Amino acid sequence: MAERILSLIIVGILQGGVYGLLAMGLSLQYGVCRVINITHGEFIMLGAVLTYILHIGFDVNPLLAPVILGPLLFGLGFLLQATLFRTLKAWAPSPAVFEGNALLAAFGVLYIIEHFARITWGGKLMPSYYLADLVSFLGIDFVKNQFVTFAIALALGIAVYLFLSRSRMGRAIRATAEDPGTAGLMGVNTNMILAFSFGLGALLAGVGGALVSTKIAVSTGMGFSNTVLALIVVVLGGLGSIPGSFVAGILIGIVSMLVAGLWEPILTVPVYYAMLMILLLVRPTGILGKK
Repeated sequence: MAERILSLIIVGILQGGVYGLLAMGLSLQYGVCRVINITHGEFIMLGAVLTYILHIGFDVNPLLAPVILGPLLFGLGFLLQATLFRTLKAWAPSPAVFEGNALLAAFGVLYIIEHFARITWGGKLMPSYYLADLVSFLGIDFVKNQFVTFAIALALGIAVYLFLSRSRMGRAIRATAEDPGTAGLMGVNTNMILAFSFGLGALLAGVGGALVSTKIAVSTGMGFSNTVLALIVVVLGGLGSIPGSFVAGILIGIVSMLVAGLWEPILTVPVYYAMLMILLLVRPTGILGKK
C-alpha cells in the first residue's frame, strides 16, 4: 500500500506540473487584462488537436509542434484582445462592467471555436501517445512521457516567471497589471502590453495542450473541462500569481491521483470544488495571491 501511495503522489506531482502550465496562461490573462477567459480551454484543445494532426499526418515530433503552433496561437490571442476585448474595454463605463461584458463575449468565442473545430475535425478521440515506454524511478515503473512533460512544464514556468520579473517587457507587463493608467503616463504602450499578455497566455495554453496530447487521447470536446480545471487551479494559486498556479497545479495533481487511485475517479472534480470552497473561506486570496 505504501508503494502504491508513493507512486500515486509522484504521478500526481508530474501531472500537476502540466496542470500548472495549463493554468499559467489564464492567470496571466486575468492578472494583466482582467479578462476571465472562458475560451482558455479551447486554446488548450487547439494545441492538443493540432499537435495530433502534425504528429500523425506529417510525422512532426509532438514536443517540437509548439514551435509551429506557438506563433499561430499567440497571434490568435493577440488579435482577440486587440479587437474584441479592447473595444469592450473602451466602451465600458467601469472596470466591473468590462469584466462582465468580457466574460459574456468570451462565452461566444468559446462556442465559435468549439463548433468550428467539431465541423473541421469531428468529435472522435485522437490518440497519439508519445514516449509511452516505461522507466523505473525509486523502484517503481512510470511512463516516460510523464517525466518529459513535467520537465518541459517546469522549465516554461521558470522561464515565464524570470521573464516577468527580470526583463524590461516583464516590468512593463507588471506595471500595466498594477495600474494601467500610471503605466501609460510613464510611457508604456498599455494596449500593446495587454494584447501581448493575452497572446502569451494563449501560447502557454497551446503548449500545455501539446503536452497533454502525448499522454491521453484528445478531442475537439476537451476544451471546457480544461477551462474548469484551469480556473480552479488559478483561484487556488491566487488570481494573477504565476508561481501560485504552478504550486496549485501540483497540489491538484496529487489530490486527483490519490482520489482516483484510492477512492473513486468520478469524485475528483467534486473534491477539487470542495478544496476551492474551503480555501476561499480560509484564504480568499489563494495560496500565493496578494491581498
